[in-house]
Amino acid sequence: MPSLYPSFESLQQAFPSPLARPRPSLKVKHATPYQARTDLYPAWSVVDDAKNKAQKLSAEATKEFEAASQKAQATAGKIELYSGKYYAACTFGGLLACGLTHTAVTPLDLVKTRRQVDSKLYKSNFQGWSLVYRSEGLRGIFTGWSPTFFGYSAQGAFKYGWYEYFKKKYADLAGPENAHKYKTALYLSASASAEFLADIALCPFEAVKVRMQGSIPSPYKGTLDGISKVTAKEGWGGLYKGLYPLWGRQIPYTMMKFASFETIVEMIYDRLPGSKADYSKGAQTGISFVGGYLAGILCAIVSHPADVMVSKLNAYRQPGEAFGAVTSRIYKDIGFRGLWNGLPVRIVMIGTLTGLQWMIYDYFKIFMGLPTTGGPAPPEKK
Repeated sequence: MPSLYPSFESLQQAFPSPLARPRPSLKVKHATPYQARTDLYPAWSVVDDAKNKAQKLSAEATKEFEAASQKAQATAGKIELYSGKYYAACTFGGLLACGLTHTAVTPLDLVKTRRQVDSKLYKSNFQGWSLVYRSEGLRGIFTGWSPTFFGYSAQGAFKYGWYEYFKKKYADLAGPENAHKYKTALYLSASASAEFLADIALCPFEAVKVRMQGSIPSPYKGTLDGISKVTAKEGWGGLYKGLYPLWGRQIPYTMMKFASFETIVEMIYDRLPGSKADYSKGAQTGISFVGGYLAGILCAIVSHPADVMVSKLNAYRQPGEAFGAVTSRIYKDIGFRGLWNGLPVRIVMIGTLTGLQWMIYDYFKIFMGLPTTGGPAPPEKK
């Protein structure tokens, strides 16, 4: 390891002087009694040591990732862009991205939902978590995790898979020139079409989740128990009574999510030196996270009033009550200001969610040998 003090030769090279004469090197084979033992005073840095270990672990992880990726690609076979295999891979990537991230933030969603249903229930998020933990333990903080996992896994699979399909389909219908010229409209229409279908898969699970989280104590033991009890009392229509407000929340949310993400990522690459292909896989997924987080902030603001209405509708709507009547009744109770209850925590939640979703989704695409989302399109092979 290097000694604590620089040698004379090092100082002479760093600070040269025209008057300095070269100093003959003194080679001492054995240390004299008066010679400093520099080996006893090594320069040791915790930061450097940690950095070296981190680099070693990163290299090993990259090696394992590459090996697993090659094995997966060999098993799946070559995946052509916009083929059936491509859309299947995107569907599974969306399932992972949405199912895992939404389940991970269940504690945030729990407090947000309860504050939307009753704004006076908790003074802050931390107070909410503290009270729930004291009364129900850690399990109570994760109330609603199972319908969240199943519902958003299904929604993510439909959303990302259909988005890739509709984006290509609408681009082909518009033609190359118009597809590039009106690309933002293309992103908006493709994402709206995908979310319309995704919400049909999500709605039954969302109804169970909101009732589990919005009622104290939770009326259901789990997803299947909730579905069976709702259908027994209200029929299958009871699981879809929040579909219209869910569309009202999720379609604008997803349109903003995909269009703003694609635009932000493209802007980032335009302002960075070089092209997208010049950056490593890790750097590209990092850009995906940044673009996703910024897009998520916009998503939260656009969709929040509808999110509040979904929570209220699933908690307060009476069997057979018309959608317009219950919406009017809820708005009279909470007013315009009440539509924004819980917005700060939802900005944090949705920003983090969206950033992680795009990062996981693009990591999976890299894992399967596919290009990441956003930025310049990959050049066509001739």
